[in-house]
Amino acid sequence: MNCRNMIQVSAMPSTARTSLTLRPAPPYDFNLTAAAATYFRNRYGVETFENGLYRRLLYVAGSFCLVSVGSAGSLDSPRLEVEITGKSLDESMVSRAAEQAAWILGIEQDLTPFYRLTRGDSILGPLIRGMRGLHVPRTASVYEGLILAILGQQISSQVARMLRNLIIETYGPALEVCGIAYRGFPRPTDLAKAGVEKLRRLKLGARKANYIWEISEAVASGRLDLEALKNYPDEQVIEILTRIRGIGSWTVQWLLVRSLGREDGFPFSDLALRRTLALMLQRPAPLSLQESLEYSRRWSPCRSYVTTYLFAAMRSGRTFIAL
Repeated sequence: MNCRNMIQVSAMPSTARTSLTLRPAPPYDFNLTAAAATYFRNRYGVETFENGLYRRLLYVAGSFCLVSVGSAGSLDSPRLEVEITGKSLDESMVSRAAEQAAWILGIEQDLTPFYRLTRGDSILGPLIRGMRGLHVPRTASVYEGLILAILGQQISSQVARMLRNLIIETYGPALEVCGIAYRGFPRPTDLAKAGVEKLRRLKLGARKANYIWEISEAVASGRLDLEALKNYPDEQVIEILTRIRGIGSWTVQWLLVRSLGREDGFPFSDLALRRTLALMLQRPAPLSLQESLEYSRRWSPCRSYVTTYLFAAMRSGRTFIAL
């Protein structure tokens, strides 16, 4: 990560602001990447992207800070200007917040192998060229990605969005900046303390409430270290996670793509993805799970990028399916 950091204290009482610069690996389309992070909506959960500015509240080094990111560069010479605001900021907190922002916005990703692999793909190639510079956005933590994936299991995207908003509004920490309250994603301790019955009051089914509580309690107590999974190979990650109640292949594949920074994740059982593959191949019905997996092998080892580009296309109206 290439960054320039200058700490300044604002006029707001007990509030510090820090400015820094991040330089992503080109090509980098900030607007497209930030829009993908927010599912092509102005606001999605804890993340907002409005008027060219991406914002989210982060929990760093035992404190909260608001990260605001805008683009000051171009597609092939990208530069991101970042402002970090908090009640107190020190060098360690600033560094970790900058690292999290860089991780979330995927600034280190080298798209060259992916573009080289798909250059001759007559179906996918034009779609990818139309979204040149899109990097894979990520969740701030593996825990966040796992809880979001569980919330989205076997329900429509609209219902999943409602559940996400309810859990954030009820248990997400808040920080007020310039008279606006920003909410962060609930910490494991927040949901562990809530308990199953309170989680069920948020319109969660009994199973999902239990899964979320059990995982949150395990992480909060230190019995489960989800961030350590970033150091394990894909096969071991799959083995470890699928032992946990409520986690299957679909959830793990999405974690590989969105939370663990792997390049070859592919949620082949996802119905929207199988429908899109059918459209690409001019098939009348969604591909079967096995057909989806087999067809995806042509894009290995870059399937996380394919997944991201296909869903970005769907959500931004570039295909016939809108999620």
